[in-house]
Amino acid sequence: MKKNMGAADRIIRIIVAIVLAILFFTHTVTGTAGIVIIIIAAVFLATSFVGFCPLYTIFGIKTCKVHPSEHKQAS
Repeated sequence: MKKNMGAADRIIRIIVAIVLAILFFTHTVTGTAGIVIIIIAAVFLATSFVGFCPLYTIFGIKTCKVHPSEHKQAS
């Protein structure tokens, strides 16, 4: 599994996950919406720590920098 997320993308996901968790644990968002945002927060944290997002692969998105060695192999 190759990384497809850059550092900025990973940091943004972690910040969003923290904000969503705060909303859930302070009972600002409850019920079904609360469960949904805590699941989204968990997914954001997991993908940011791994550096790989399956949806990025489906849509052909890559936010990480291409290393010169990878660029030469593609040619």
